[in-house]
Amino acid sequence: MKSLAELQAIREKMLNQVNLRKDREDGIRVVVGMATCGIAAGARPVLNAFMSEIEKKNLANVTVTQTGCIGMCRLEPIVEVYMPGEEKVTYVKMTEDKVARIVTEHIINQKPVNEFTIGAAE
Repeated sequence: MKSLAELQAIREKMLNQVNLRKDREDGIRVVVGMATCGIAAGARPVLNAFMSEIEKKNLANVTVTQTGCIGMCRLEPIVEVYMPGEEKVTYVKMTEDKVARIVTEHIINQKPVNEFTIGAAE
């Protein structure tokens, strides 16, 4: 690095790649509940599986974030998927094994996996 302009270019490139917590109208958000109840139920491996699957499929318009308590501890781990212009979809009792199917069917093909949603669990 030899100049301030080079540093600025690197900064811009990294900000565009990371894109954490940046709401975009064209972007898809996956939010994983990571409060104590979610972590105890296995949310961390679910979060890591989403990040890995999205990276593997090279989905640049998807942001994975975490949040605190979503309020339904008995259904943890909980994941919410926000697609532009649609109602959020809440997935409950998530496992690492379910992640690839949600990424493929819901995020890529825009068809929620109803059997994993809160409506099916209730």
